[in-house]
Amino acid sequence: MKLMLGNEAIARGAYEAGVKVVSAYPGTPSTEVTENIARYDEVYAEWAPNEKVAFEVAIGASYAGVRSMVCMKHVGVNVAADPMFTAAYTGVNGGLVILAADDPGMHSSQNEQDTRFYARSAHIPMLEPSDSMEAKEFTKLAFELSEKYDTPVFVRTTTRLAHSQSYVEECDRTEIAVKPYQKDITKYTMMPSSAIGRHVKVEERENQLKVDVETMSINREELNDLSLGIVCSGVVYQYVKDALPDASIFKIGSVYPIPIESIRAFSKKVKRLVVVEELEPFFENQLKANGIQCEGKNLFSKLGELSVYEIKSKLIGEKTESLKADLPLRPPVMCAGCPHRGVFYVLKKLGLTVSADIGCYTLGAVAPLSAVDTVVCMGASIGIAHGFKKALGEEAAKKVVSVIGDSTFIHSGITGLINAVYNGSNLTLIILDNSTTGMTGHQNHPATGLTLKGTPSPILDLVELCKVVGSKSVTVVDAYDMPAVEKAVKSAIDEEGVSVVIAKRPCALLSKKYPPALSIDGCKKCGACLKIGCPAIEKQKDGSARINSSLCVGCGLCVGLCKFNAIKGGEK
Repeated sequence: MKLMLGNEAIARGAYEAGVKVVSAYPGTPSTEVTENIARYDEVYAEWAPNEKVAFEVAIGASYAGVRSMVCMKHVGVNVAADPMFTAAYTGVNGGLVILAADDPGMHSSQNEQDTRFYARSAHIPMLEPSDSMEAKEFTKLAFELSEKYDTPVFVRTTTRLAHSQSYVEECDRTEIAVKPYQKDITKYTMMPSSAIGRHVKVEERENQLKVDVETMSINREELNDLSLGIVCSGVVYQYVKDALPDASIFKIGSVYPIPIESIRAFSKKVKRLVVVEELEPFFENQLKANGIQCEGKNLFSKLGELSVYEIKSKLIGEKTESLKADLPLRPPVMCAGCPHRGVFYVLKKLGLTVSADIGCYTLGAVAPLSAVDTVVCMGASIGIAHGFKKALGEEAAKKVVSVIGDSTFIHSGITGLINAVYNGSNLTLIILDNSTTGMTGHQNHPATGLTLKGTPSPILDLVELCKVVGSKSVTVVDAYDMPAVEKAVKSAIDEEGVSVVIAKRPCALLSKKYPPALSIDGCKKCGACLKIGCPAIEKQKDGSARINSSLCVGCGLCVGLCKFNAIKGGEK
């Protein structure tokens, strides 16, 4: 037995199931699944530029006859939705599993999207484990179901399961023979004449699944005190077990389709039936639509995560004082030495309207930088800035700029840049190139020159890419050189057509060696150095500033801010 994160256990399950190809784009809370599976030599694993491409790679591997998996967070499912819906029609050859990680509470996400509705909408079965052991076993089962029913299969997790640990029993890998690919345009070529026939197969498959889930062992009832019956799934099952140890429980393992008749039988055994689920009333609505009386969202919110304390409070009236009651707020900030910090300082100084994107640099929205105006989704910054200019006119929107990271630009920003060029925008794009996918923990991408497995690969040249799609000018500056950044941005704004500024400097956390920490001697208490928001610069009780040497990486960004030359040491 071994303690494993839920994500590690999913990787182990895929390995034991004989998976051959795994493709993904990093996204919290799903990232560690692919990082863990890359450690197995028997498995080909890669970071794709985005989730759509990753899904298509997994489809291709499945068609070719091997077991494949694609991994993403909930918002990544939106990006992959186009091939996903059609893959439900074509079905599979080798088993195909979709790992989708939801984020109730938005620990690292821009929304609380409930992926269970994708399973229902696309007619793709979905399983949801409640601990690491189930995460491993449900992943193995998902491959079996995929091949048995000729369909992709979702495995859904949430942040608490993905990043919590429990014991897992490791088993040997099962090597699965490659299934020969056979040309069949009625199955794999989705033109209308083929798709009409495949839709019939989808409905037949789903009807059979609705019957079969009734006897699957992953759906079970646990009878105790019959005065209260709970319907739940996933990590919520663990909360319920802790909060209500005497309650009867129906634990759902197949999130879609659900075993409605088994739940109906369970409901007749208990006096009161309550559905406990995070986010939307996905189970509750299905039960009510099938004539099963129950409670649910009349007790629990659609917002955020559930907890043992909330379940106790709502169902047995036990009040527990919030653990968060007197804790001070501690908003996230960019790391000391972050190369994005100086760029946002300049953008705020210039009074620009900043359409930003998903990544570490989203933190440019918070005080004291307060530079970012909009953030929507991966790659949206360029289209939003272009929309500003077309709505208000180029002159009125002259000070609107777009900011995007290198990995996000590759993910879904390139087409936005092409659109701006094609449709005649005077757009300024600032690419914050920190040589990694920073927010999710330093994953490689096509511009870093290394694959997920650490193999050297051709480096995507962002400068040449921007030029070849039609950017009028492309300027590369050191992100630590704020005067150079300011000069480049001012010049770019005055350019006709689309201009690009690439503010380049590796993420400070990639470095293993730092210059000596800076120090402040003779502080005049003007507060100028505090405006950059570096966590290494601390304001003392007497109003003076000091530099915390345990945090400072010696980047030198703050040196030029002090008019009194009180900051010494370090280097740019």
